[in-house]
Amino acid sequence: MLPSEVLNSALSTESPQPIAALVEPPDWTWAHIISSLRKTPPLLLVLAGIQDPGNLGTILRSAEAFGADGVLCLPGTVSPWNPKAVRASAGSIFRLPLQASSEKACFDRLREAGIRIFTSAVRGVAQPANLVDLTEPVALLIGNEGNGVTAELAKQADGTITIPCPGPVESLNASIAASVLLYEASRQRFLRSCSPADHRGGQ
Repeated sequence: MLPSEVLNSALSTESPQPIAALVEPPDWTWAHIISSLRKTPPLLLVLAGIQDPGNLGTILRSAEAFGADGVLCLPGTVSPWNPKAVRASAGSIFRLPLQASSEKACFDRLREAGIRIFTSAVRGVAQPANLVDLTEPVALLIGNEGNGVTAELAKQADGTITIPCPGPVESLNASIAASVLLYEASRQRFLRSCSPADHRGGQ
């Protein structure tokens, strides 16, 4: 037990919980993220310029919840070990394979592994996410909160997808957009895994 003033001096939050721990971050490698041992096609996230640590942590939490196999952070993305990102991840950061990578290494390795890259977009020529096959090996490229995916990075993608929004909102928060796309991929993969007998039983 420590006096509250000593504990508070070691923590950065204004109203911290009365417990703290010093842990060593997992040492994830490319082998953890792109593994040939998995029985299902890889589902990955590539984060390009995500700056808000709360958004990053939320994305990690959603990625684990919807069965993503790993997250790749490109230069310009906030450190996932930022205290706010760690808190927002609700523990997912310790379980989900996570790797910082240069743009070239990232896209080269994804192509070598036969993983298709889809960039997200609000405008322009883009297919609705529900009409794109996300059951295959896929990496979803999520861009900066304010500017989205840069034109240069978008050239690395095999296709562009969007989330249809019938309301008057201009765009979605980066973490919300990532979560919706992850859910759609998870939904498609669940339906693909169901046998015809399963479908008949659910009717």
